[in-house]
Amino acid sequence: MGISSKPLLISIVGPTAVGKTALAIDLAQWLNTEIISADSRQFYQEMTIGTAKPTVEELERVPHHFINTHSIETLYSAGEFGRDAIQKIEELHRTNKSLIAVGGSGLYLKAIWEGFDEMPEIATEVREKLNKELLQGGLSPLLEELEKRDLAYFQEVDQHNGQRVIRALEVIRGTGKPFSFYRKNKKNELPYANLKIGLNMDREKLFDRINLRMDQMIEQGLFDEAQGLHTYRAHNALQTVGYSEIFEFMDGVYDKDEAIRLLKRNSRRYAKRQLTWFGRYDDIHWFESDKIEEIKDLISKTLL
Repeated sequence: MGISSKPLLISIVGPTAVGKTALAIDLAQWLNTEIISADSRQFYQEMTIGTAKPTVEELERVPHHFINTHSIETLYSAGEFGRDAIQKIEELHRTNKSLIAVGGSGLYLKAIWEGFDEMPEIATEVREKLNKELLQGGLSPLLEELEKRDLAYFQEVDQHNGQRVIRALEVIRGTGKPFSFYRKNKKNELPYANLKIGLNMDREKLFDRINLRMDQMIEQGLFDEAQGLHTYRAHNALQTVGYSEIFEFMDGVYDKDEAIRLLKRNSRRYAKRQLTWFGRYDDIHWFESDKIEEIKDLISKTLL
């Protein structure tokens, strides 16, 4: 049943709190290999509690890559991650027949499944200026500029995602050419094969786990962590579930009880969006999260 003569990347995907980290570590130990983290926020050293990073003990059990690699002051896009991660995967495959990738961030996983478009290098000052404009004037003026300068990309971009709008305008301002000029919109030939494994569980059980995890994060100091990051709230990595609700509480928009209610509700909604996103891929092999032996059996047959 081997899918390719190429080395293998085994990706563990699924909604938040479903058990991806535990399975990835189990599989990495079983295969005596290493883990590539494909989580859009675990790169950042200052974001720990709200990103559900592996514990110190878990990190000691298996070598992990792309965790705590950047400061929150440095933006790190899916394209940049894709370039760096593919290079790291190639390097690790020289001594490992298979590797584990794990995460719930669709675009970052897509970058190592399909490759990425080669984008020109743009001076960091351009992005910094755009982030200030977003913070001061909101998204509408930036969307108007994108519509005028690159209608093709404007019509397909998620117009609520400030970071993607900024990324496009960064290239447009830095090169004078439309962002769509640089996008190939086709899969690249990668030096490894992909085996995609999705984890899921009964919806009510998953939601209970999400609520429990949020209670644990709050107990561990999530509100204090968010307070220390308030200065960087315009950063795309912080405009997400687990931080934005606390910033609103800190700004007096609502009280702490309401912030906690929204943290849990928005985390559940995020899990639904993750399942919808991964549901677009018909080559993901879905399992209940406790079916570890069945998952290992699939991997064994694939590696034959």
